[in-house]
Amino acid sequence: MSIASPPVPAPAADPGTTPDIEALQRHFDDTIAAEHRIEPRDWMPDGYRRTLVRQIAQHAHSEIIGMQPEGDWLLSAPSLRRKAILLAKVQDEAGHGLYLYSAAETLGADRADLTDKLIEGRQKYSSIFNYPTLSYADVGVIGWLVDGAAICNQVPLCRSSYGPYARAMIRICKEESFHQRQGYELLLTMMRGTDEQRAMVQDAVDRWWWPSLMMFGPPDAESPNTAQSMAWGIKRHTNDELRQRYVDMTVPQAEFLGVTLPDPELSLDPETGRHRFGAIDWSELKRVISGEGAMNRLRLARRRAARDDNAWVTEAATAYAEKHAAEKRA
Repeated sequence: MSIASPPVPAPAADPGTTPDIEALQRHFDDTIAAEHRIEPRDWMPDGYRRTLVRQIAQHAHSEIIGMQPEGDWLLSAPSLRRKAILLAKVQDEAGHGLYLYSAAETLGADRADLTDKLIEGRQKYSSIFNYPTLSYADVGVIGWLVDGAAICNQVPLCRSSYGPYARAMIRICKEESFHQRQGYELLLTMMRGTDEQRAMVQDAVDRWWWPSLMMFGPPDAESPNTAQSMAWGIKRHTNDELRQRYVDMTVPQAEFLGVTLPDPELSLDPETGRHRFGAIDWSELKRVISGEGAMNRLRLARRRAARDDNAWVTEAATAYAEKHAAEKRA
C-alpha cells in the first residue's frame, strides 16, 4: 500500500468564494479508494474527523490510564532488574499517550479538553484497565494477554487512512511487541519456579482471559461504528475478526507456557484451523464500561488528581514557552 500523498491535489476554491463541497468529497473518496493517506491539511468530512477524534482520544486515554495497574507494582517488584523493566514499560505507555494526543491535536482537538472529557465521563478508555492487579503475576499476564490483544488490534492501524495516526502506531506497535515479550518472559520464569508461583500465574490467567477478549469491542452485529470506520479505512478488520485472530495466536502460547485458558469450550476446528471458543459475557463489558468495574472510580480519581495537583507544572511550562517565543519574535 502506498503511503505517499495523493498525486492529484485537492480542488481549491478562489479566495472569497464558497468551497465546492461535492468536489472536495469526491477527492476525499478517491483518496480513500486509492489507499492514500489523509493528512491534517486535507479536507475531510466532519464525520470522519469526529470518528478519528473519538477513537484516538480513547486510545490515548487508555495508554495513560493503563499506566496505573502495573504502576502499582513498581515498588513491590521482586528485584532491581524487574523494577527497571517495569518502570521502562510504564514510561513507554506515557509516551504512547503523548504520541496519540499529538495526533488528535492535528485534528483540532485540544489535549486539555480531551482530559477534561475523560475525567467527566464524556469519553471512554479501555475497559481492561478497570480490573485490579492482585499479584505480581498479573504484571506478566498483562504483558502477555493485554498487550498481545493490543498488538493484534493495533498493527492494522499502522495502515489507517489518517496519516498522523498511522505513523504514531508504527512506533507504538514496536514497543508493545517488546512489552508482550517481556510479560511472557516473566511468566516463563514464574512457571519454572515454585508451585506457589505457578498457581499465581494460573490464577492471573483465569482472571484476565475473558476481559482480554472483550478488548476488541462488542460483536460485529452490535458495533455501531465498525462499518463506517472500515469504509473510511480507519479500521481494517472487524472486532470479531481481530478477536478470532487473537485466540488463534494465543492458544499455542498458552500450551507452551503450561497454563490452561479458562474456557472449557475452547477447541480447534480441524476443517478451518481456527479455534472455537465459548460465549463472552457481554453484560460484564457493558457493566464495566458504564462505570461499575472494580477500579473505575479509583482510576479516574487518580487521573483527576494528576491533572489538578500538577496544574502548576503545566502553567509554568506554558509561561516559559510563551516567554521564549516572545523573545524569539523580538
